[in-house]
Amino acid sequence: MNLRNYFLFLLLGFGLLSNAQSLTKVWSTSDGLKTPESALFDAKSNNIYVTNIDGDASAKDGNGFISILDIDGKIKNLHWVTGLNAPKGQAIHDGNLYVADIDELVIISLKGAKITSKVKLPNAKFLNDVTAAEDGTVFVTDMRDNKIYVLANGKLNLWLEDKLINNPNGLWAEKGKLYIGTEKIIQADLKTKELKVLADNCGGIDGLEKMENGDFVYSNWPGRIFVTKGAESIKLLDTVDKQNTADIDYVPGKKLVIVPTFSGNSVDAYKLNQ
Repeated sequence: MNLRNYFLFLLLGFGLLSNAQSLTKVWSTSDGLKTPESALFDAKSNNIYVTNIDGDASAKDGNGFISILDIDGKIKNLHWVTGLNAPKGQAIHDGNLYVADIDELVIISLKGAKITSKVKLPNAKFLNDVTAAEDGTVFVTDMRDNKIYVLANGKLNLWLEDKLINNPNGLWAEKGKLYIGTEKIIQADLKTKELKVLADNCGGIDGLEKMENGDFVYSNWPGRIFVTKGAESIKLLDTVDKQNTADIDYVPGKKLVIVPTFSGNSVDAYKLNQ
């Protein structure tokens, strides 16, 4: 093989590798959903919890609610919990669902299907995503104030503020690390708070999920979904000007990407083909 053909072979192989991953839609549910912002799969119950803003994302109007879908997208309980304002990101730990709601972290009993407490952050500008570490430590992003808070002793305390943290939204916690989605994917050490940029030029991350192989799948709210391969991002879906892709979730094992479409008023599921 001459040198020219060798390089052509390498380029072709790289192209096939980059395009080997794709998304195939397997279901879509829209009946009664109102501005769905976040979807969260619970492996213990096989439920998908969906936050519905039902109005302005910053309005304290009491319209917000949470729905439950099954793994096939069927609505099990449209108004499982009501009386929220503009609920967004979610996390589950020890029988509780934690939900960001403008300037409050709302704690809901999964078994009791009721709000047990609301932790208010008086200076919050726009609480957005939530994650829980293995030890139960709960983190919340304030996207418009470029800060990350931690829940401790019934209060939200400032955990991280740094020039790298610009418009933080998606969060993922695992094995002593907190992964933060901005226009980058940033890794923060939970003990030292040392920061490391893992990927750049990500376009403003909304949902951020880690897959079985250690790569990430993430969304841009205007309508894009990507997977990472090292520091590279590979676009799998582009529905810009058609429908949004808000705070997604990923179901390991089934390789499902669950997508709340926000203004599209639906939740769509895609099979990740690898």
